[in-house]
Amino acid sequence: MRRDRTFDFMVKAKDLKLDVSHGPILYIEDLNVSFDGFKAIDHLNFYVDAGELRCVIGANGAGKTTMMDIITGKTRPDSGSVYFGQRIDLLRLSEPEIAEIGIGRKFQKPTVFEHHTVFENLELAMAADKRVFSTLLARLTGAQRDRIDEVLGMIGLAEHAKREAGALSHGQKQWLEIGMLLMQDPLLLLVDEPVAGMTHQEMDRTAELLVSLQGKHSVVVVEHDMDFVRSIARRVTVLHQGSVLAEGSMDQVQNDPRVVEVYLGE
Repeated sequence: MRRDRTFDFMVKAKDLKLDVSHGPILYIEDLNVSFDGFKAIDHLNFYVDAGELRCVIGANGAGKTTMMDIITGKTRPDSGSVYFGQRIDLLRLSEPEIAEIGIGRKFQKPTVFEHHTVFENLELAMAADKRVFSTLLARLTGAQRDRIDEVLGMIGLAEHAKREAGALSHGQKQWLEIGMLLMQDPLLLLVDEPVAGMTHQEMDRTAELLVSLQGKHSVVVVEHDMDFVRSIARRVTVLHQGSVLAEGSMDQVQNDPRVVEVYLGE
């Protein structure tokens, strides 16, 4: 199964002319940014492999959100480089261009079209045509309908396809927003605190969903809930004062004295 997902990833990367032949899909090197004298990102070096699920942890102010803002073009750094694959310079692209080449971001608070059904939300998110009215009035092809059905199954909302999104639980809205990103078929997903406010059952389902995406997509998850991180993490990056403090398996970073001192506090 993993081999098939990885193969799919490489095919999509080739279609995009994305060079991941050396392994990483995301290169951040010697990155710096300051806000009114505050060093939010300080000589940051961060790499994510193609098809990898990476967890990023760190205290408030560690630079997690700023890093994602830079990757998606919302914030411009003072210096450094950010590459998608080996050849696509993200610092030369606008936010819409970055989304178009295959980088999707999910913010902490879900943003869905609450007065449209779950199915319609996925339809609106489809990559083919962003104009709302033309999308609603267009007749779906069989392939498009199949894709929506596939994503409904992945996010566990097939039984809720005809419900208005506003009637969903908080966790279901989070899954729907992830599904809306998946409709755009991104190669890299940035997911910010996906389980905040969720029940334990919803957290377990979210863990299954994110783990299922690795291989076919690269996924970077920023999260504070350590139990959740432990349930999905293969590799964890700890940010502190805008740079990487530690990196490795959950056990490795959890037992790193520096991480214990500045973040875990135990």
